Amino acid sequence: MTVWIAIAVTAVSCYAVKLAGLLVPAGALERPRVRRAAALLPVALLAALTAQQAFADGRTLMLDAKAAGLAAAAVALLLRAPFLLIIAVAVAVTAGVRALTG
Repeated sequence: MTVWIAIAVTAVSCYAVKLAGLLVPAGALERPRVRRAAALLPVALLAALTAQQAFADGRTLMLDAKAAGLAAAAVALLLRAPFLLIIAVAVAVTAGVRALTG
């Protein structure tokens, strides 16, 4: 039964957050500081998620094939490669490191 309580609490919380966002006055959203934060927040969250997925295993730091693939993607990005090529390089390097290390 506690799972259903958790689901209900989560649903009510999500609705409350959405309602709070709708109740914010439009004037508050037009401020330059708020606009800048709104533009930078998704990038920061995506970077944090990528770092967590690439370098963490639970509560420990892991440098494995995923980190090598991410590093290869960063190099390809710095070389201004097309997006699909960046993904292909990351996949190939990750697979190669996994094949070599077992």
